[in-house]
Amino acid sequence: MSVAKKCHELLSLENKVAVISGGASGIGLGTAKRLTELGAKVVVLDINDENGEKAVAEIIEAGGEAIYVRCDVTKKEDCKNAADKAMEAFGKINVLFNNAGVAVRKNAVDLEPEEWDLALNVSLKGQYLLSKFVIPYMKKNGGGSIINTGSGWSFRGGENAVAYCAMKGGTLNMTRAMCIDHGKENIRVNTVCPGDIDTPMLQSECEQLGGTYDEKYKEECSSRPIARLGTVEDVANVVAFLASDMSTWISGANIIVDGGGIA
Repeated sequence: MSVAKKCHELLSLENKVAVISGGASGIGLGTAKRLTELGAKVVVLDINDENGEKAVAEIIEAGGEAIYVRCDVTKKEDCKNAADKAMEAFGKINVLFNNAGVAVRKNAVDLEPEEWDLALNVSLKGQYLLSKFVIPYMKKNGGGSIINTGSGWSFRGGENAVAYCAMKGGTLNMTRAMCIDHGKENIRVNTVCPGDIDTPMLQSECEQLGGTYDEKYKEECSSRPIARLGTVEDVANVVAFLASDMSTWISGANIIVDGGGIA
């Protein structure tokens, strides 16, 4: 076997099934498309039915295989249903990308308890709930890869982002704990930590802080060693690596994807 063919096989996601939360837009959608391009079958989870169905239609039109399942990741029943539907459709789950999240840009005084609950429930509780129901299926299949979405703010604080920093810091240590608990089942658990990525979420953060999401704002976000705003593909490529057999001894790791922003 040639070296090129061996590397292709290691990176290939043929015969793998990936479940992606927040898969109808932004990083989730970009990752769903990248994984199907590499051969995976994808289960897109979201609460936006219109965008979810549109995402699946785009993937199928491009030659990929995908289904959409409505899933509010804060609800136990929805997460169980999502795992069950994935199994019904494809017979196994190899990859879970816990990507759903919200960003509420407020400090501790201005933040309402309901906003705190929403932020932590979607990102942190949602990652736990989907993992709870996907892991038993991964065990039956002999293992798998779970990738949790963290942030550069998993490592340091940020202005007017108390709930966001709390949940992303929590994701980092939850990943480590899950890595320890489930390594014996050949389940790898890692965190991908994006910087500023050109997505609807970044636009929402900008507008919450009273800004305008224009070229000037994007240029300000590009102040880093690799001087540009990140793309969803930048993150999707790392998720694809962690989903592949190229990373079979990587677990409990945190991969920062931010152009050197927190270096």
